[in-house]
Amino acid sequence: MGEQREQWSSKIGFILASAGAAIGLGAIWKFPYVTGTNGGGAFFLLFIAFTLLIGLPMLISEFVIGRGSKKEAVSAYQKLAPKSGWTWIGKFGLVGCFLLLSFYSVVGGWVLTYAILATSGQIIGPTADYGALFGSITGTPWIGLVGLAIFLVINVLVLSLGIRNGIEKANKFLMPLLFVFFLILVARSLTLEGASEGIRFFLQPDFYSITSEGVLYALGQSFFALAVGFSCLVTYSSYLDKKESIPTAAVSVVGMNLFVSLLAGLAIFPAIFALGFEPTEGPGLLFIVLPAVFAEMVLGELFLALFLLLFLFATLTSSFSLLEIIVSAFTESKKRTRKRVAAYSGLVIFLAGIPAALSFGALSNVQFFNLSIFDATDFLVSNIMLPLGCLLISLFISLRMEKRLMEQEILSGNRLTNRFFTVWLFLMKYVVPLVIIIVFINTLGIL
Repeated sequence: MGEQREQWSSKIGFILASAGAAIGLGAIWKFPYVTGTNGGGAFFLLFIAFTLLIGLPMLISEFVIGRGSKKEAVSAYQKLAPKSGWTWIGKFGLVGCFLLLSFYSVVGGWVLTYAILATSGQIIGPTADYGALFGSITGTPWIGLVGLAIFLVINVLVLSLGIRNGIEKANKFLMPLLFVFFLILVARSLTLEGASEGIRFFLQPDFYSITSEGVLYALGQSFFALAVGFSCLVTYSSYLDKKESIPTAAVSVVGMNLFVSLLAGLAIFPAIFALGFEPTEGPGLLFIVLPAVFAEMVLGELFLALFLLLFLFATLTSSFSLLEIIVSAFTESKKRTRKRVAAYSGLVIFLAGIPAALSFGALSNVQFFNLSIFDATDFLVSNIMLPLGCLLISLFISLRMEKRLMEQEILSGNRLTNRFFTVWLFLMKYVVPLVIIIVFINTLGIL
């Protein structure tokens, strides 16, 4: 028989775990390069506005569904809307998390490899070619597969320990370390000569530099960065005690996410400008440009190792939430043990991730719509399935979930008035679906 259903031991445990789910590749890897290529300060200001107006209501919605049902993602919709088509939202999220993990874990393997190389002093050097190094790591089959395997083994071990002893303890250790490492990097970056130009680029809005495409990217980043859409946080919030305040927890998670985005910008842009690099390098910013930036610093090897370690921490805490939705779905009936399901899930995800891991080397000639296996999977998940998941959840809140239950969940554990609930429901009914449809149409290239 399986284990008794657990709960988070404290509100801070839930908040740190939820923040860990949100703060990962999106906040540390994607946010700096999309900010750099979309106008800097103006993009950051729009991202903040959309996160508060779009991302926060979506996050509250997943929390309401999860705690309101006290079930993991698949069972939650079955309980709240039995014998209806709405139950497919949870299954959709399960498939999405599986596909996302199949390539997310490949990137996790790269980060793990870079972190090991950096801590052993093997990245920065007088004749180092950082572009060639990235190509070698991503294009060598055994490196990609070993990195993928180790990254998934770490996930399986943590998930096997359960909610309190696994995910909660790991996040209580990793998330504070992430903030400490980031603050060290920010302090180093801000003290470089010429750093002020980077600070101005990042924090001083120039709305003439933002394009309509940049506005839409900011909209998309606002909910991508919070891990909403695949019901991961429906599962996390199902372990939350009824006496805790959902809006307070959601605001805390959003605040931490925005703070990490701020720290990421302050760690990267001042250093890039101070050392004469361009902020518009795109996805290669982290793996190719940043080693070159750190190479110009005193104790650069140390600071690069710190950055990569915190990036590994953030990547792991996000992957925990993705694997948890899969593990919890298959242990809800109590007929299977968590350890066994976590192990089997890790193995299946490893097998599914092999094509993505080899798509930069042995399978580089395999293309779908002129995209590699890795890029095609990324496009399918990030640009189609995730916005669609967000839209379905917003429609479920608007059309199907019982209003009294939603009001009860939002007002429980705090002193908020009905006015807050009314504003949230208005945003979910009218504003959020419209914005998501606009982003979705844009990502399909229809606009």
